[in-house]
Amino acid sequence: MEALVAIAIGLLTAGGIYLMLRQRTYPVILGLSLLSYAVNIFIFAAGRLAPGLPPIIDKAQAGYTDPLPQALVLTAIVISFGMTAVIVLMALGSFLSSGDDRVDGGAE
Repeated sequence: MEALVAIAIGLLTAGGIYLMLRQRTYPVILGLSLLSYAVNIFIFAAGRLAPGLPPIIDKAQAGYTDPLPQALVLTAIVISFGMTAVIVLMALGSFLSSGDDRVDGGAE
């Protein structure tokens, strides 16, 4: 299972970096989104979630699940959604003002 998660994180990171190196704005936005998904999965996997255990310390239970990675990922999802919305609006404004969606402003 760990290998599958590691492969998924690697593929998302590779795809995100590849798309971020494109010359159009919308692939760059998709690449940033893929990279943020990869980071979220990495943080979630690094938290070592224990299924069936409570998120609080209880003397009757054998252990507990650390709620910090879940809180960090939830916060990161909200921030990345807002960041994506702002970047899409900036790209749309750039497209409407220049008539092209190139990252470098359409210079050849």
